[in-house]
Amino acid sequence: MIQAKEHFHGSDLEKIEKVYGIRKEDITSFSANVNPLGVSPMLRQQLTAHIDAITSYPDREYTALRTCIASYVGCNARQVMVGNGSTELISLFIQIIHPKKALIVGPTYSEYEREISLGGGGCLYYPLPEEQDFQMDIPHFTAQLNESIDLVVLCNPNNPTSTSITRAQMRRILDVCKQYGIFVMVDETYVEFAPKPEEISAVPLAEYYNNIIILRGTAKFFAAPGLRLGYAVTGNRDLMESINSRKNPWTINSLAVVAGEIMFQDNDYIQATRRLISAERGRMYQALNEDSRFHVYPPTANFMLVHLLDPSLSSAELFDRAIRRNMMIRDCSTFPFLDQHFIRFCIMNPEMNTRLLECLLEG
Repeated sequence: MIQAKEHFHGSDLEKIEKVYGIRKEDITSFSANVNPLGVSPMLRQQLTAHIDAITSYPDREYTALRTCIASYVGCNARQVMVGNGSTELISLFIQIIHPKKALIVGPTYSEYEREISLGGGGCLYYPLPEEQDFQMDIPHFTAQLNESIDLVVLCNPNNPTSTSITRAQMRRILDVCKQYGIFVMVDETYVEFAPKPEEISAVPLAEYYNNIIILRGTAKFFAAPGLRLGYAVTGNRDLMESINSRKNPWTINSLAVVAGEIMFQDNDYIQATRRLISAERGRMYQALNEDSRFHVYPPTANFMLVHLLDPSLSSAELFDRAIRRNMMIRDCSTFPFLDQHFIRFCIMNPEMNTRLLECLLEG
């Protein structure tokens, strides 16, 4: 086994190619958490017909795109802003509120801490309890909040645990945060994969709370990471104006605008995705849970976190076993509060999922 000290991200296929000598085109990435159906068929069929869009600048206000997004998520278009991926919006938001101390719910995505640190702020982590399958204890969490905290960061559903909190639970968090003047940033990158996204999404709360911003993108659910189209929802007009005033003009290119307007309306694709993820998520969860060597945390996103209970197994060994069969999973040892006995993988098409299960369950 190659004892590589590097830990590979889902987009690091070039590094994998160099280290293992496997062509990146031959690798199935179970680490990137991207919709296995690929690009929306409606987008594939219609985008070329709109190629002339690149001959003119897009609308600076992105009115049609924001209206389409608002219809898709169920809010008012005035609450929507767009950005060059959700990463740009996270960065701008952090720059504007400039938190001195942020509380991040973890284990989670490292970019939150990076952006806060770049702005000169400090970060604390609230560890989700493993003994409760990484489900948040709301009363315990809210008891940790106080006036020294400026920002709470939540990923919902959370990466890598695939756990989530309901809208009712989010409201309880927002109420306490409001008392202490704490802003809440919610990353809903994976909410569309959830069994009942309407019970999880905080978007409707933006109508009633001015201390929340919800971030989403098209990279995962719409399998379009290269499009770099992200969006945010907030009811805080001052915040929205501040973010928009700092953004570069025409931050979304004309083709991305067209693509967004098309893909958000491809209902057949949206429903097909949810059916596939739901069926395969249940099948894979059951298969792994029947093996005493694994503990699978109940997933609500399009990926699952697995604890390796057999001390002879490690995340590096399973990563190596899978990649040698042209399948890339995530070694989770670099996440806060996790170690070399945790792996994460996303749900692909049934044939590939079966191949991965055979790989993980062998021995």
